[in-house]
Amino acid sequence: MTDTTADITAASAPAAAPATGLAYRVLARKYRPKTFDELIGQDALVRTLTNAIQSGRIAQAFMLTGVRGVGKTTTARIIARALNCTGPDGKGGPTVSPCGVCDNCRAIAEDRHVDVMEMDAASHTGVDDIREIIDGVRYSPVSARYKLYIIDEVHMLSKSAFNALLKTLEEPPSHVKFVFATTEIRKVPVTVLSRCQRFDLRRVDAQVLKEHFTRVTAQEGADIEGDAAALIARAADGSVRDGLSLLDQAIALAAGTVTAQQVRDMLGLADRTRVIDLFEAAVSARPAEAMDILADLHRVGADPVVILQDLLDLVHNLTRLKVVPDSANDPSLPEAERTRGSTLSARLGMPALTRAWQLLLKGLNEVQAAPVPQQALEMVIVRLSYAADLPTPGDLIRQFQAQQANGGGSAPMGRGPGGGGGPVAVASQQAHAVARPMGSAQPQSAPMAQAAPAPAAAPAGEELSPMPPDFRALVQLFSDRREGALYGYLMETVQLVRMEPGRLELKLRPAAPPTLPAKVGQFLTEWTGHRWIVALSEGHAQPTLAEQEQAEKRRSLSEAEANPVVRAVLDAFTGAKIIDIRDLAEVAAAESAAVADDGETPDFMVQQQDDGVYYPLDDEGEY
Repeated sequence: MTDTTADITAASAPAAAPATGLAYRVLARKYRPKTFDELIGQDALVRTLTNAIQSGRIAQAFMLTGVRGVGKTTTARIIARALNCTGPDGKGGPTVSPCGVCDNCRAIAEDRHVDVMEMDAASHTGVDDIREIIDGVRYSPVSARYKLYIIDEVHMLSKSAFNALLKTLEEPPSHVKFVFATTEIRKVPVTVLSRCQRFDLRRVDAQVLKEHFTRVTAQEGADIEGDAAALIARAADGSVRDGLSLLDQAIALAAGTVTAQQVRDMLGLADRTRVIDLFEAAVSARPAEAMDILADLHRVGADPVVILQDLLDLVHNLTRLKVVPDSANDPSLPEAERTRGSTLSARLGMPALTRAWQLLLKGLNEVQAAPVPQQALEMVIVRLSYAADLPTPGDLIRQFQAQQANGGGSAPMGRGPGGGGGPVAVASQQAHAVARPMGSAQPQSAPMAQAAPAPAAAPAGEELSPMPPDFRALVQLFSDRREGALYGYLMETVQLVRMEPGRLELKLRPAAPPTLPAKVGQFLTEWTGHRWIVALSEGHAQPTLAEQEQAEKRRSLSEAEANPVVRAVLDAFTGAKIIDIRDLAEVAAAESAAVADDGETPDFMVQQQDDGVYYPLDDEGEY
């Protein structure tokens, strides 16, 4: 071969591989923990397994559950190394700190140990795969101390596969250990769970993730801003693997120092400060300013769904600041929310925060389903801006009470971004539907008022009833008007607290329907032509009318038994007892009414219970 040919051949050859000759390993694999000490955020798990291994109380099967990326498979491999480590001298026993240099440790770390078998249940779901395990457990380990079977995503096994594994799982040979991992613990049969020691791996806290990502970045020879690490930790949502994958991407993007702005651009996040500006403009009823901020965020590529999720996160943090002021010292809280959030939370009331949460939560579904998410997001912000300045329910109640105190004048007009008060005025007129009076002077808890609508004209041909003088007459009105169901509830399940013209305060028994006060107020308003307000109260209440009648009947029976004549009759007729007490004047009146109706004299009979004989009454009501 000539020199020219050699030069041409060398020029056409592919470029040489990097000097190291090693393929790049992603951070999630490169920094996978190899000992219990390197596991982060799973202190309870580490403490339990450490004590178990040190005391020799090693379970026959372990069930590891948790969300993706929190260390389930990693923990299973650490358990395999801890149980089979022999130490640098080859004479060690099970240890919580595997040496990493013995043959077993190296083989397990490189996934080539013959006695540690790892199976993915997602691709080996059948009973035949489990039969191979059952056949293999009979044989002793080749070189390790224990033979371990690691089954990942165990919930994917079929029902037959689970059933086939049960007997072996309950009584495995002493040299066999099972380690199961799953993200869907509820899909694992309870018969399998009862045979395992269960460990729930928790989500790793954002602050722990932030510190971990900072250490990893330093080991990679790069720098990362604190806010950038916090953004990645928040996006990881408790998953170490997800966070390391994002960090890997961020380091490649930055090619130097990873900044918060770069992470926002990578994740499509909005600037946290601008999110606070957006929320503040919306809750301050400045929709035009909020639209300008939204346009700026849209221009820099912020995802509408992510913006709404950030707003929900902000409202949640503001609510926590209001309920638990000490949470402002939480290091995981972003600096912008720690400084501006406290002021904003103090300015907003709990009703406003709760209303904002509901509007944003409902808007999230709308944005996700909308054909143009940006337009849906703008409509959500507009809705929040116009709803933010509406009166709270307490304001409506006070307006209604002021209107009643002024003699029923027109309701005060509410404020709003557009200057109109129509919806507020209507709302204030309807506030009586379900309202709790504010500042009640009564010592008991304030009643819940259920007021009827404005009096309606009586139906044609039907006269209005007079105002009932007492509660019994009021209840009787429901019987006269043939509202039998309500009449029964009023008799049996309602206790009177206070009654005055146009107002009732009641206490309901558990059997009473919750709509009873509203219906009673509505019917009384319609029948009497006067507005009635029916309120629920926890004050001192009278017995129900049915209980009062029973008490009166018991009193009358006691008085009758004490009468000497009645006592003599009861003594003369063994086993006789008083069944009922009737007023002779009422009996005579009933007889006269019956005669007037059909012209026949009815037979009034009284039964004597012993002999079954009926004794007729004469015209004077005597036997």
